Amino acid sequence: MKTWVIFGAGGQGVGSHIADIGIEQQRPIVALVRHAAAAKRLTEKGIKTVIGDATEINAVQQVLKLAGNDADIISTMGGENDYLAHRTVIDTAELMGFSRMLMVSSLGCGDSWTALSDRAKAAFGQAVREKSLAEVWLQTSRFDYAIVRPGGLLNGEETGKAQLYQYEEIHGLVNRRDVARLVAKLLDAELLDDQVYSVIEPGLVPAKK
Repeated sequence: MKTWVIFGAGGQGVGSHIADIGIEQQRPIVALVRHAAAAKRLTEKGIKTVIGDATEINAVQQVLKLAGNDADIISTMGGENDYLAHRTVIDTAELMGFSRMLMVSSLGCGDSWTALSDRAKAAFGQAVREKSLAEVWLQTSRFDYAIVRPGGLLNGEETGKAQLYQYEEIHGLVNRRDVARLVAKLLDAELLDDQVYSVIEPGLVPAKK
């Protein structure tokens, strides 16, 4: 069973749910996290962790060496240094002989920019542009890759109703746990085949408070 090396597993987002699925599968997992508390939490689950920032080449090298270059790289990173972090990971991993990467990005990135409303562009435009740059860096690398662009992310329970879409403009919401499950299924394939997917759950609405 292939090792997963996860960038972005330290919080409560999609990356942490991907890590939980790997644990369910009894899969070797290695993660780079920025904070000691996150490292402690993941280590207690049996995940090998390195504390550092993905913009730091030495930290990225350390976690990749721990994983071994047959591992699948998974990134759910975001934040103000999104592009720089992904560029560092991709460049370093290429030099070290890695060959596969799956990036969880966002609906609205790249050619799905037109799917965003003007309000969303005003609120999230800068973050989306950072992620778009990160996507292009992956797409122009030597990796066998997949990019997954979720719609609006919710914290609900997994429903199994989320769907992958290609070549069409979509809008909607999806639970983080369902995104994680679809990522795990994509990684089961022998080839990621340089594909880009959007993902929503049709008809999903936020739970009433």
